[in-house]
Amino acid sequence: QVQLVESGGGLVQPGGSLRLSCAASGSISRIYAMGWYRQAPGKQRDLVAMITSDGMTNYEDSVKGRFTISRDNAKTTVYLQMNSLKPEDTAVYYCKAEAVRVFWGQGTQVTVSS
Repeated sequence: QVQLVESGGGLVQPGGSLRLSCAASGSISRIYAMGWYRQAPGKQRDLVAMITSDGMTNYEDSVKGRFTISRDNAKTTVYLQMNSLKPEDTAVYYCKAEAVRVFWGQGTQVTVSS
């Protein structure tokens, strides 16, 4: 089992920044990728960014150049630095860990509004 705890969401004005954190615990040695998805009201949950155990990253096109995914040296915490935020970035952001199976965090709300 893997447990994921997210933090860092909130309300920010357009153009502002937020950093999300996702701390993993449990069977972390089996995790081969971690990342972030988001789900806006009435829409499906979509990929934002992922990072593999060997450091490869993948970003959704609309966040390239604005968001950066990273992790700590112990590979137990993944971060999502979000800059130049736009109202369309408003969503619940979910942390995802891929191991023997997929694990999800509880989600954290990000609201971009003036």
